[in-house]
Amino acid sequence: MSYFLAKTDPDTYSLDDLEREKKTAWDGVTNPQAVRAIRDMRPGDRVFVYHSGGVSGVVGLAAVVSEPRPDPKNAKSAVVDLAFIGRLDPPTTLSEIKQSGKFDDWALVRQGRLSTMAAPAKFVEWMKTRHPKAKI
Repeated sequence: MSYFLAKTDPDTYSLDDLEREKKTAWDGVTNPQAVRAIRDMRPGDRVFVYHSGGVSGVVGLAAVVSEPRPDPKNAKSAVVDLAFIGRLDPPTTLSEIKQSGKFDDWALVRQGRLSTMAAPAKFVEWMKTRHPKAKI
């Protein structure tokens, strides 16, 4: 199983929306590096859902439930279906991630505008210790 992180503006599409809908097509990604991450996703992979704006941070978990496919709205992009797994309570803020000093080489810290990325194993393990009851 691989892990990814996907950012969303909660005013546009929030974890609440995903929880209510149960499943969604993750689309609208245009950055080539972020599109590559979507193309690398496979059913069963986990995705940390990250709210950007306001108090930025990881708020929940989703599962990849489809193979990636071309985005019908943008030939250069790709989409994948995600299903809601659960909330992370409390959320893990970007400040906490940065203050840990463990992830300075990760795109989340280095490339603030990147919307979708692979999550390194050391981040996954760190999150498991922070949220031992979550289905990470």
